[in-house]
Amino acid sequence: MSTTEQKILSRKQWAGITILGLLALFALLEWALNDADPYQQNLIRYFAAPSWQEPLGTDQFGRDMLARLGAAVRLSFALSLLCVVSAASIGTLLGVVAVWGGRSADTALNLLVNTLMALPGLVLVLLLAALVPGSFLMLYLALSLILWVEYFRVVRAISFSLKSSPQLQASYLLGFGRWYLFRRHVWPNIAPAIITLAAFGAANSIMAMAAVGFVYVGLKPPTAELGLMIVELFPYYSDAPWVLAQPLLVIFLLVLGFNWLAGRRHPLANEN
Repeated sequence: MSTTEQKILSRKQWAGITILGLLALFALLEWALNDADPYQQNLIRYFAAPSWQEPLGTDQFGRDMLARLGAAVRLSFALSLLCVVSAASIGTLLGVVAVWGGRSADTALNLLVNTLMALPGLVLVLLLAALVPGSFLMLYLALSLILWVEYFRVVRAISFSLKSSPQLQASYLLGFGRWYLFRRHVWPNIAPAIITLAAFGAANSIMAMAAVGFVYVGLKPPTAELGLMIVELFPYYSDAPWVLAQPLLVIFLLVLGFNWLAGRRHPLANEN
């Protein structure tokens, strides 16, 4: 496959970008144009049907669902972006250190990674989130702690294959520094895999945040968070199914968009 062909996004990836772009546009327009408070209760408007004033209706406390969904989408994007940037930075750095830092560094980092992988990721997130229930910071730290492992494994696998490549060895013998070697030879080869993992990681972050919301160890009411909204609305599914369907649909679209954006994994993504 030529370089030009590799740069062309597939139809599925464009569909993913479109879905995520529309959701981001919705969240921004809702924030800019809608003056409704997502936390303002009005019990008289209990499960009000969609109207011109409240296009998506209200929830069990009379809160505007349009405002709450906008706030929830912004929160989901913020958490996924923070987790992906942090995990990718740490995982990439440690993956490179494991290859060029010597046998002792590689052994120590692999021991740490194997220890983390011995525990189910979601269980570890639940344990850490339960330490400080309702803390966005703790949830972010817990998810980042889990996600960086995949970046480390992929970057380490690709970097090992590049370390002995003729091109990199030639640059090294010519006296170029490590930063140049990384930028010129390593980064172009690991970037596609990192971007793919970032898309999957963003989807996993959103699903994990919703999952901890289901068991009430994540963010606390009245925070507008998709998983928490589903838990609160589920007892009323027979009274107002259209309200419960809204956060479910948004989670589905977010995860679908990020997974379609990810496309295919890098050939070395599954290597140790």
